[in-house]
Amino acid sequence: MRRLPFPAPPTTRRVVAAWPAAVAGTIALSLAGEGAAHAAPPAPPLSSLPTAPLKVLPVLTALTGAVTYTVQPGDTVWGIARANGLDVASVQAANGLGPDSVIRPGQVLVLGGAPAEPAAPTPAPAPAPAAVTHEVQPGDTISAIASANGVSLDAVLSANGLTRASIIYPGDVLQIPSGAPAAAPAAVAAVTAPGLDAEQSDNARLIIRIGRELGVSDHGIRIALGTAMQESWLRNLDWGDRDSLGLFQQRPSMGWGTPEQIRDPDRATRVFYGGPSDPNGFTTRGLLDIPGWEQMAYADAAQAVQISAYPDRYAQWEQPATTWLAVLG
Repeated sequence: MRRLPFPAPPTTRRVVAAWPAAVAGTIALSLAGEGAAHAAPPAPPLSSLPTAPLKVLPVLTALTGAVTYTVQPGDTVWGIARANGLDVASVQAANGLGPDSVIRPGQVLVLGGAPAEPAAPTPAPAPAPAAVTHEVQPGDTISAIASANGVSLDAVLSANGLTRASIIYPGDVLQIPSGAPAAAPAAVAAVTAPGLDAEQSDNARLIIRIGRELGVSDHGIRIALGTAMQESWLRNLDWGDRDSLGLFQQRPSMGWGTPEQIRDPDRATRVFYGGPSDPNGFTTRGLLDIPGWEQMAYADAAQAVQISAYPDRYAQWEQPATTWLAVLG
């Protein structure tokens, strides 16, 4: 039998991979350059594209509710979509991209799911909480300020280097311990002292504040509080014995001022204290004008100012006045 010649093997032809034209505007810019922003470089001619298999893209990162991919140098939207079994249009739609959009290394693309909204600007970091302070108002007390701000009295004292014996004055600025809510001065809750209602407590605060302003000692302020309680029940009365009026039942006929002046609680209190700031000058004599008043018994010092028909009645208010001063001042 004649052996037939073995046919020559067919010539192997190289197949050139044809990349879609979508490559042209979606090649990622490499950050390895000079750092300046440039337009995307033109796509190379199709005849010069490599015949090697496409590179395997990095593993995707799965997030709750979406799958994302971080763009690497040389990536294209077409290449990313193909590697993940998606079409280019869906990837573009999911990331708000157009046919001419440029992607950059480090950019995070959402793959699949609903179209993503354009990335919102990164919010600025929240500013550090401002220090909470309170400017002391007339009549304020440390305990009332602490209560209004939801902190303890000791916390406010410690934050400001104060003690329970410290005195605060209108205009002083107190630091409120961190974490406490800021409160407007109007939000400070009115504190009443034991045995006093709101009106009486307000008048007691006024007497304390003016005493502090004038530099009167605690003993002098307690005398003023007890005197006002005995004379008017700490109320700004528009009546009294004969022509007596106001907190201290001062008499216009005795030179303490006009009825309107006497019924001004601020002025009436300053006249009771007397001293260099006495609105009446030398017409009347206040507590600070009495020689040796600080060494006098409580009731005797009050009587020296008031000249009352019942001098012994002031003594009963010494202990209550001590409590009122501790609570309100």
